[in-house]
Amino acid sequence: MKGFSRALFVLSTIVATVAADGSDHKYKPGEHVELWVNKVGPYANPQEAYEYYTLPYCAPDTKHHPDQGGKFQNYKFQSIGEYLGGHVLRHSGHDIVFDPKEKTESCSTKPLTKEQADQFIYAVQHRWFYQMYLDDLPVWGMVGELEPKSGSLQYSEKDDLQHLENLRDDVTDLSQYTPKVYTVRNMLIKYNGAQIVQVDLHSDNLQEVKEGASLTFELRVQWEATTEEFHSRFERYLDHEFFKHPIHWFSVFNSFMMVLFLMGLVALILLRTLKRDYARYGIVDMEEGGYSEEDDEGKPLSQQEEAGWKQVHGDVFRAPDGLPIIAALLGTGWQLVILTLSVILFAVLGPLHGEVHEERGEVLTAIIVCYSLSSIISGYSSGKYFKMYYPTTSAARRAATTGGAKTTLWQMVMGLTVLLLPTLTVAVLSVLNTVSLIYGTIHTIPFSVILKLFLIWIFVSVPLCVVGTMIGRHTTSAGKGTTAVLEYFPCRVNAIPRPIPEEVPWYGKPSGLVPLAGLLSFGSIFIELYYILTSLWNYKFYHVYGFLLGVYGILVIVVGMTSIIVVYFCLNAENYHWQWTAFASGASTAVYVFLYGIYYFCFKTQMHGALQTIFYFGYMTLLSVHIGLLCGTLGHGAASRFVRAIFQNVKVD
Repeated sequence: MKGFSRALFVLSTIVATVAADGSDHKYKPGEHVELWVNKVGPYANPQEAYEYYTLPYCAPDTKHHPDQGGKFQNYKFQSIGEYLGGHVLRHSGHDIVFDPKEKTESCSTKPLTKEQADQFIYAVQHRWFYQMYLDDLPVWGMVGELEPKSGSLQYSEKDDLQHLENLRDDVTDLSQYTPKVYTVRNMLIKYNGAQIVQVDLHSDNLQEVKEGASLTFELRVQWEATTEEFHSRFERYLDHEFFKHPIHWFSVFNSFMMVLFLMGLVALILLRTLKRDYARYGIVDMEEGGYSEEDDEGKPLSQQEEAGWKQVHGDVFRAPDGLPIIAALLGTGWQLVILTLSVILFAVLGPLHGEVHEERGEVLTAIIVCYSLSSIISGYSSGKYFKMYYPTTSAARRAATTGGAKTTLWQMVMGLTVLLLPTLTVAVLSVLNTVSLIYGTIHTIPFSVILKLFLIWIFVSVPLCVVGTMIGRHTTSAGKGTTAVLEYFPCRVNAIPRPIPEEVPWYGKPSGLVPLAGLLSFGSIFIELYYILTSLWNYKFYHVYGFLLGVYGILVIVVGMTSIIVVYFCLNAENYHWQWTAFASGASTAVYVFLYGIYYFCFKTQMHGALQTIFYFGYMTLLSVHIGLLCGTLGHGAASRFVRAIFQNVKVD
């Protein structure tokens, strides 16, 4: 218990830094309001973001100027989640105070060198924007514009945020345009009492960029009183028209109807087909009693040859091939099931502890905490699964016959469970981090953050996984005197495996059923997947977590129902290798998710360049693998309960 307490202490100390450097967002007259600059980069490529002063902007002539030893070089203290989200907040150097008076601060650059002028021209040509934070409210602004040489620039949006949303592709031919940079920024700050509730930014005064030119940048701060409440200040960033569109509601209704259809199909199998099977198998078992009944063609049922899923009762609970691997996969999958549900519930309960979309990196921090604490689930699930099936393996039979020593394969299972998901995640993130480091973006994960994540994993996640494995290995389901196999399964396992028929129709083969099962599961979530991808790659704040919770529930049911149907058809074809089939039925959803990700990249975004392409498909790979593990585990869990239920109610000689 002392070790567990220390682990929790380490986790709370390292991760719970969101509250550090917090603020009640209340200001006194004359109190400083810090303006932090975050990033600059092309609007079409979210991951191609650089530090704000990568562009040759000048430092404001205030007391925070670097020549006066001010806060210009200071970086804001951030949580792990903020760093992982690509936030690097640096003090802007502006001296803004909570005072309802207009104020202007300016600075001038030295004559631009050719390299500096080219930097500005490149940024304007590729639609670069910058992001700032004032009182934790995001502010976006345009670096500049390409002004047509034949006419004036038409700019009808009320602020830079709307203008960014209306941007189109980059301009490749500069012969008809003059690159110009915005040099005046009009910032309107609205306040209610002692709290800031809204910040708007409108850029003005375009100046041509060329070698030798000196640019004077101004920030004009205006204050305006408002009656808008502080608690609703983030509402303007939430695109309700987009997320609560009728199509969104219709997609949930459509998924619900799919659930009803699949539940009806499974009910048909359970109530009619299985009932007929039970009757036939029961009559065959009671043949000695002289009981007989005719089928629809007038043939006595007692004279029918036994066929179908009952034929494999001596093999259906045989250990699957690659037992340690599937045990580790299922353990990791159950951890992801709990992790996903926990994070969604945490987000749904936002009104109680603070909306997660209002705090930078809070969702990522919640994922880290929930993953670490749920490691005990992965260890328990994999350890128990291995213990259930190991007695049915040939190695266990030989050991029992020869009196050999107990197996140490459970240690391999534990090691695979501990390393499986972290190894894959670290491998992908290492590639992305290397690419980010080469390009010099702010999405490079600092070494200090990597060290903290390693400490969380080694002192919290690993010990909990080991503890879970020990608990799973020592869990029993029956009393003393019960054989190892019958302790968990209703049927004995034959010593010699039964041959599997090869000549079966397509609906009796996993290769024909698994892709269909994945397609149905994907069909229940693809609309919600569109909204999630849009929030990840198009600067929208996802906030409809009630929708997400409902779709997650629908996904659980659809995956379970489709896996049951697939397993039933395979067992009817006397194929008893149902464990991997059930897992693949759910995991095949990941293939469609990745294919949809390719479609989304090509037709729904304007992303370009090697950096953004690598990041996009790297994250899509992780997302698809996680969904595959989650859905595969759900499918296996539902099929496992189904198989136990049907064989528990059939007499076996």
